[in-house]
Amino acid sequence: MSNQGNFLHELIGSMSQGAAGNPTVAMVEAAFAHHGLHWRYINMEVTPENLGDAVRGARALGFRGFNCSLPHKVAVIPHLDGLGESAALMGAVNCVVRRGEQLIGENTDGKGFLKSLAAVTDPKGKSIVLFGAGGAARAIAVELGLAGVKRITIVNRTEPRGAELVELLCSKLHIESELVVSHEDYAIPEGTAIVINATSIGLYDANARLGLELSSLQSDMVVADVIFNPVNTRLIRDAESRGCRTVDGLSMLVNQGVIGIQFWTGVDPDTTVMRKALKDALSL
Repeated sequence: MSNQGNFLHELIGSMSQGAAGNPTVAMVEAAFAHHGLHWRYINMEVTPENLGDAVRGARALGFRGFNCSLPHKVAVIPHLDGLGESAALMGAVNCVVRRGEQLIGENTDGKGFLKSLAAVTDPKGKSIVLFGAGGAARAIAVELGLAGVKRITIVNRTEPRGAELVELLCSKLHIESELVVSHEDYAIPEGTAIVINATSIGLYDANARLGLELSSLQSDMVVADVIFNPVNTRLIRDAESRGCRTVDGLSMLVNQGVIGIQFWTGVDPDTTVMRKALKDALSL
């Protein structure tokens, strides 16, 4: 839909199962309005059995792209024309972009984190400790690998997914990596530059505690948390009390939206407007 007289100049979709109350809608539409873009970001509930039809419909209707959430991040891949580098490496897509007549799958999860981290430090050549081995951790680890980090230590409570992620980092990205399976408080090794919580610990619980030895955090470290609600997690507060620089999860979420809008429109959106809209939508 791109006729100049049509208010819906372009359409962007968000395909999820259980689509109600998506705060990303408010954030993206606030950016469109602020920049005078006659675009719409539409939230749609799509069941797994209807995913193929939904993608074909988006293609036929001229959508410029769409986001995918679970459980569609992997299942959408066979319905696309190609994948970006990081999406291909991690085997998951959360952002689809129309390029010419093709629908290309990208993943902005790790890219959003990397953009937030870059505002504080350059990860290239540095040693990282990453808690978690799920989807968020996988996306972040891949982007860190592509950014040229020196070493990534994965700390996880179970072995299978952690071992799979370490194998990906070593074999595909040639990044020195190891898995630490730990149910106890983990002491951050000396020489670590960046510590990242990519688990769900702390989501909606401001007092939830990540299993690390607080005394092992040094003031020259950067500590990042993917949790966006609350913004000031216990990890963020504890890290700041130790003099560490911090990166909160809300920044990652905003930057995921920023990168998506850049992919779809070519516009560099105002992050201040987007962060305010997201905080308002989340009642933060």
